[in-house]
Amino acid sequence: MNALAFSMLLSFVSAVAYAGGAIVQERVAVSSPGPSYAPLRRPVWWAAVGLNGLGGLLHVVALAYGPLSLVQPLGALTIVFALPMAALFVGRRAGATAWRGAIMATVGLAGLLSLVGAADVQSLDTVQRVVVAVVSGGAVAALMVAGRAAHRHPAVRSILLAVASGVAFGMSSVFTKTVAVDWTDGVALSDLPTLAVIGAFATAGLLLSQAAYRGGGLAAPLATLTVVNPVVAAAVGITMFGETFRYGTAGTLLALGCGVVAAGGLILLTTERLGDEVRAERTEVDVTVTAADRESLALEELLAGLPRRTAEVPDADDAIGLDKRVVVPAPFLGRSAADEDDAAPGLPLRPFDDELYVPRALLDRHRDRVKS
Repeated sequence: MNALAFSMLLSFVSAVAYAGGAIVQERVAVSSPGPSYAPLRRPVWWAAVGLNGLGGLLHVVALAYGPLSLVQPLGALTIVFALPMAALFVGRRAGATAWRGAIMATVGLAGLLSLVGAADVQSLDTVQRVVVAVVSGGAVAALMVAGRAAHRHPAVRSILLAVASGVAFGMSSVFTKTVAVDWTDGVALSDLPTLAVIGAFATAGLLLSQAAYRGGGLAAPLATLTVVNPVVAAAVGITMFGETFRYGTAGTLLALGCGVVAAGGLILLTTERLGDEVRAERTEVDVTVTAADRESLALEELLAGLPRRTAEVPDADDAIGLDKRVVVPAPFLGRSAADEDDAAPGLPLRPFDDELYVPRALLDRHRDRVKS
């Protein structure tokens, strides 16, 4: 096997390792209670860290045996490998929109990286290193704050954290290249601050990628991370390492077109995730409405099973009219004989139930005392 074929094989294996690590990280993010950047007590998470480390090591070895213009575009296959692997191993199937977005992002990124030309090997001086570290660190911190502010929108929060992770990984690659150039003349203690910066950016990228997978699914954060990482490194290489695009003006225009294609793929992945969130919210509302409907139906069935009594409405003949005379019974007050003679003879004293009224004798107002 020649060096080019060996480099391609290592690049494929590196992409598979990165994809496996991303899938494990996403599973850990879903199953971990509460927002966690580093679930250190989860052995599975350490397996994901090991897969990412293996992918990075294989990528560096592939760069040693093959050209940068070939190895870097092959690294964009991570998202293409991740979708079928997720469907095969964890049963997470991606929709048509996710596939289109992933393919667009991969093709755009591969075309962009293939157009970046090589330049003379050079490093960054101390002032440039400080400026780049401070600016990129500030950008990562700002993206973290923005992601925290967007906690009500998990998809947006996930994309912001994935961009921050991509920036951190990209700057880690930039400083790694700087140290590699410095070490061509021998290892020096003056490179220790740069190694510390590499460790800080690499750790931040890993923790931010872990947080990005929580609530954001797999495809959108992974595609964003896969695109932003090499794009940031290429931008620094063009602006500070003297790298240029191939084929002059035509190559620059093609690179811009590839960047648009990659950005379109990321937009598709983001909108697909936002659509999933909207559908999930509608499902929750429908479930709530259905539960309320079930309670209403149960109450109606309960009321329907109770015995019903209709109010008796008096007939028109039995109703009391206001224009009729009504005889109101009164207690017997002990009338005299004169009063009885003056009274109208035959005046019936009848109550409302049309029965003969027999008045009771008027009792003494004093209460009867019962003696034992």
